[in-house]
Amino acid sequence: MSNDTAFEQQLVRWRHHLHQHPEVGFEEVQTADYIANALTEMGLQVHRGIGGTGLVASLTLGDSPATVGLRADMDALHIHENAPDRAHASVTAGKMHACGHDGHMSMVLGAAKLLTERRHFNGTVRFIFQPAEEHGCGAKAMIADGLFERFPVDAIYGAHNMPGLPAGSIATRSGGIMASEDNFVIRITGTGTHAARPHMGIDPIVIAAEVVLALQTIISRNLDPSVPAVISCTEFITDGIRNAIPTHVVIKGDTRSYAPEVQAMLAKRLREISEGICRLHGASCEFEYTHEFAPTVNWAHCTAIAIDAATAVVGAERVNPEVQPMMISEDFGAFLQVVPGNFVFIGNGEQAGAGGTPLHNARYDFNDQVLETGAQYFAQVAVAALAS
Repeated sequence: MSNDTAFEQQLVRWRHHLHQHPEVGFEEVQTADYIANALTEMGLQVHRGIGGTGLVASLTLGDSPATVGLRADMDALHIHENAPDRAHASVTAGKMHACGHDGHMSMVLGAAKLLTERRHFNGTVRFIFQPAEEHGCGAKAMIADGLFERFPVDAIYGAHNMPGLPAGSIATRSGGIMASEDNFVIRITGTGTHAARPHMGIDPIVIAAEVVLALQTIISRNLDPSVPAVISCTEFITDGIRNAIPTHVVIKGDTRSYAPEVQAMLAKRLREISEGICRLHGASCEFEYTHEFAPTVNWAHCTAIAIDAATAVVGAERVNPEVQPMMISEDFGAFLQVVPGNFVFIGNGEQAGAGGTPLHNARYDFNDQVLETGAQYFAQVAVAALAS
């Protein structure tokens, strides 16, 4: 058995174990135990309980003060895995790694193994395992717990697998690569009545339907068409029954954008339209708007380092240095507001069954064929960042 084969098999063992034992945000206790044990076996000292269940391990060689961080997210999702044919399927009902964080952890573990064995850099590499990415809380929790004061870095690098991109390809861009996410809740109160006597009440369903449709005009009529933004109403909840018009309707949803002024405009127009339509019909309205994820904005000099590292690992023909920005959100953006860094997409595959099943799907699985690519990339970008 070659060393390369042994390394690939180790990556798969880590990934399959983590996939089988998913834990959701701030509950990643067994996950943190497993990661800490793997890092300890490499001879690294592990610091636990950072921002809840987060952990950091550091490797220092030589005399350079330069320091770089490699980040992996740890949490799973509240999704029941629909893969009875999968030997490494989740053993925890209602929870699964449907976003590939099991693969991200394995890739950073792989980078740690490569760097501890090769020992070919000068400086410090910090391996950062972050909890609670899915709801945008984990990065902020680690930062608030003194992550960068206790474990300072000159720059931080992250990655996410991406179904739909060729397996093993790497894509990034300077500037905004993923959007912010803001959540809104619109609570409409009318007057419930018998379904046969609608004139006796104030129907909040009709009002809410009008609100949902009117919100669709914000992007098309209040925003420059060249500026990216999305408004999605994702939940519509009533307290009615089949033969009774309800009193209450709750509309929930989110918005995606890149610029603070766009976020402010969306919040303002969402409120004005919701409250205005309710007032028109004699109903009352309560409006909430919260900021969940910061946009992920890559730093230019870190992006240049990431592109060079990716090219060294997979070749220039498999690197896209100007990928189109996506409207998905990623907790990594909070780190980039504090320290320089870069985030890349690593292609998971283009066809279902070969890495192309969408993220957050009950049949999704991380593509084991790209584990080594990710590990080699993280190791290479760490060395390159320290050298720069």
